[in-house]
Amino acid sequence: MPASASSNNRPPDLLCRLNSGDEDTKLKALREVKNQIIGNKTKKLSYIKLGAVPTVVDILGTASDSDTCLLIQSAAVIGSFSCGVDVGVKAVLDSGAFPHLFRILSNSDDKVVDAAARSLRMIFQSKLAPKYYFLEEEKLEFLLSLLNSENENVTGLGASIISHSCETSAEQMVLSEAGVLERLITLLEGSLNLRDVSLESLAAIIKNNSEIISKFVNLDSGRALSLIKELVKDRYPRTRLLACMVLIAIGQSSPCHLRDIGIRTKLILTLVELLEESDRVGDEAPFALARLISDKEDLHKLALEVDVLIKLCKFLSKVPIHAKRLEGILVALSELCSKLENCRSQFLTLQVLHLVTDALKHDLAEVRTAACICIRSVTRSVKNLSAGHYFNEMTVIPLVQLLHDPCTSVQVAALGAISNIVVDFKIRKSTFIQCGGVKHLVQLSKSMDAVLRLNAVLALRNLMFLLDKNGKECILLELTISTLASLICDPEPSIQEQALALVRNLVDGCVDSIEHVFSEDGLIINSVGRQVSTASKPEVCVQGMYVLSNVAAGNELHKEAVMHHLLQPEASEYTQSVIIKFLQGSDSQLRTASVWGVVNLTYPGSPGASDRYARLRDAGIISQIKSMVNDPCLDAKFRVRTVLEQCMTFPSSSA
Repeated sequence: MPASASSNNRPPDLLCRLNSGDEDTKLKALREVKNQIIGNKTKKLSYIKLGAVPTVVDILGTASDSDTCLLIQSAAVIGSFSCGVDVGVKAVLDSGAFPHLFRILSNSDDKVVDAAARSLRMIFQSKLAPKYYFLEEEKLEFLLSLLNSENENVTGLGASIISHSCETSAEQMVLSEAGVLERLITLLEGSLNLRDVSLESLAAIIKNNSEIISKFVNLDSGRALSLIKELVKDRYPRTRLLACMVLIAIGQSSPCHLRDIGIRTKLILTLVELLEESDRVGDEAPFALARLISDKEDLHKLALEVDVLIKLCKFLSKVPIHAKRLEGILVALSELCSKLENCRSQFLTLQVLHLVTDALKHDLAEVRTAACICIRSVTRSVKNLSAGHYFNEMTVIPLVQLLHDPCTSVQVAALGAISNIVVDFKIRKSTFIQCGGVKHLVQLSKSMDAVLRLNAVLALRNLMFLLDKNGKECILLELTISTLASLICDPEPSIQEQALALVRNLVDGCVDSIEHVFSEDGLIINSVGRQVSTASKPEVCVQGMYVLSNVAAGNELHKEAVMHHLLQPEASEYTQSVIIKFLQGSDSQLRTASVWGVVNLTYPGSPGASDRYARLRDAGIISQIKSMVNDPCLDAKFRVRTVLEQCMTFPSSSA
């Protein structure tokens, strides 16, 4: 008998019994399916593949209001399929379960209502759940009825809907005006279940909304805020985490309400302590910590003082570590090392860089991305990069391999890390070139994805910085003159800017390097000249002018080419050259770059300097420069003085 009973409970047999015309058989089958799939992802997937979900939903949809046992069990099974498995949520939604579950919320049997509310909450925990549009008056009234229900599961459902669906400021305002904030504060004093779901809802309603935050912190003379602060010390880990998240949301939009050093220290320490938790709380804690300290140098300093970096690195050293938690720790470390040199130095002395490098090979793309971003933050340290003790083939080669990762976000993050590593240190540049990095960068510079293209060109720009003659020729041989010229004229202004900066680094140095922009009938120099004359973005023009300024530091032929491009009248303003427009403009960087060009064109040691001075004077450029002796930008002001001092050496300067 036991063997026979066991064989009858196999998924295919149970599916047949779910389709039985006998209600008692259906009910027993539902209970057995529920018992098998609770906490068993493999079983859930097995039943989903067999098509069990539509069958269960059909039972729910066809059962009458008086068939309470069928309603309870079918709703419970649907909730189990939806719990923690997005494939299950999709199957449930595709089978049309949503309206049936909402319908039975009005059933007269409390147990039916409980089952429906619990299942709906499971669904609303998934990102796949549909958005609830409570801006519609009827739906808002229904939501408020859920929140005000005496049934705890129904009330929790209302709060879950808010957490999932409240995204816009308009939705936040509607909920606030309807008294939802006050109701949620009341629920914080209820059961653990209600407390946690209310904290999640509060975080959604106040997020990035200083007006609602102001209202919240002043509720009941500040009692609401005090209550949240107390919950940071609660005995339950998830409650502590959610309370921290509410305070983080307040601090991000209205930092004036969280100036107290005590509460800020408590938040940091609590989030680090929560990393000890073995469940989702421990996985989510480092992400919350990263949000708390994001772009806040004062909090970086505070975190450093209470040894957060040391503690994070200890967690990083624990093996094995859950992928989500590993990603979060890397994200938090990235944020901590993003601003302060002290943080970066301490990270490197803790000797965990190899663990970050190992994460570059992780199976999960999110972890690989986080590892790249962490390396990018740490490599902002010029001091440690130049020392050359920490970044070698063990770091560079895995990053190069990620340039052909199937995930675009990983490629972009790897490019960001590489851009820092290759900035200006010969050892890393040669290592990168030798392991085929240039070829990968050039390939990505031709990508149809503008973000990849931009980051690839930025990496090439940094690699070209202060590179020796052989290195420059190696890059240019792979990149080609024609590709570089096309990047200068890319449809995206940000790519134009970086391509021009790349050329600027190419022509910075010996005269031989300048010759490259004149090859193939001057393809690059002509492209630069066109961009300087026609680009609408000041950033593009700045880089273009620095290219021309560097070229103007070359020989006589180079200087004359620059004169040709600078003295051409603009197409739209035939009486004014482009350099006059720049010198008269409001952009200080563009004025400085333009004056630099004149400095190099009038350098007294070059044979044609006197003649060029005369032509610049006749074009009104020298008089414009004379009017800039008190330029508000110090860089421009100093360069103006250099021009005027040089001009004094020419015989015709008094004219």
